[in-house]
Amino acid sequence: VQLQASGGGSVQPGGSLTLSCAASGNIFRPNHMGWWRQYPGKQRELVADMTSGGNTDYARVVKGRFTISRDNAKNTVYLQMNSLKPEDTAVYYCNTNFYDPTWRDYWGQGTQVTVSS
Repeated sequence: VQLQASGGGSVQPGGSLTLSCAASGNIFRPNHMGWWRQYPGKQRELVADMTSGGNTDYARVVKGRFTISRDNAKNTVYLQMNSLKPEDTAVYYCNTNFYDPTWRDYWGQGTQVTVSS
C-alpha cells in the first residue's frame, strides 16, 4: 500500500488549505484513513480520522475548523483546513490502517503546512 499526499503549503493566519491523500494497493475494509501532524522534536499527533463507514474523530484543537472527508471509491482522504492558526504549522502525514487479518498501518510522506503572516 502506498499513500501519496498533496496540498501543503504556506498560508496566512485565517486562511484555508486542503490536503489530499490517495492510497493505492490492496486496502481492506473496514479501515481508517486520517491525518496526523508532527511538530519539530515532538511525536505525531492525531488531527482527524475517518472510518470507511463514515465515523469521524477530531483533535479537540481543530474541531470546528478542520473537516475530514473521503472518497471510498478512490481510496482518497481529504482534510479541509479553515481558520488556520500559526500553531497549525507542522508536517502533516496521512495514514491508513486495517486488518487483513494482520494489523496493517501505512504512512504517506509528510507535507509541510506553514501558517504565518
